[in-house]
Order: sequence, then C-alpha cells, then structure tokens
Amino acid sequence: LRSFVAEPMRFGKLFLCGDAAHIVPPTGAKGLNLAASDAHYLSNGLREFYDEKSSAGLDAYSTTALARVWKAVRFSWWMTSMLHKFPDTGSIGARIQLAELDYVTQSQAAMTSLSENYVGLPF
Repeated sequence: LRSFVAEPMRFGKLFLCGDAAHIVPPTGAKGLNLAASDAHYLSNGLREFYDEKSSAGLDAYSTTALARVWKAVRFSWWMTSMLHKFPDTGSIGARIQLAELDYVTQSQAAMTSLSENYVGLPF
C-alpha cells in the first residue's frame, strides 16, 4: 500500500494508464487525451528501461503523468463549474457563472487559455 500511495499510477511492476489510473470529469473531454498522454510517458519509460537499462523514466512516470492529469482535472472542474447549474449555487453563484462566461467570450486572453486547455496542453 505504501508504494501505491507514493506512486498512484504504479504498484511495483504494475503500471496504470488512462481511466484505470485516474478519472476526470467528462466536461473537459480529456479522458482519451490523458490515456494517450499516459501511454506516451509510459512507453518512453519502458523504452529507456529496455534500451538504456535505466529505470529513471519508469520511476518518474507517475509524477510526470499526474502533473498533466491534475491540469486536466482543474480545467474540467472549471468547465463544469462555469457551464452547469447546481442546486446550492444561489444568486451570487449564478452571477459569478455569468461573469465567467462573459469573461471567456470577451477576453482574448481567456479565449486563448480556454483553447489551449481544451485542445490539449503540450507534453
């Protein structure tokens, strides 16, 4: 259990990718992107392990992949909080949602950020 807590996407010689390793809210449409990203990082680590006899890539796999995963979780949470009504939001929360939508549709910087996060962050 200790190894699993320290490295959530690895347990000994078992490596997890995609939804088996992390679940992301569907609002940001990141599931397949993250699975491909995980496979990219893991394949690089495996290649390094077998070609160069180095475990550095495999040892860094979980940390590297999760850095990208948490950015996608943040984006999906932001999209969900901006686009969906929640029963306990109240009038202030509803106004904040409208202000956020207005900002995203009126600000070039916000549109750029939305686009970058939506189409996928670089590896």
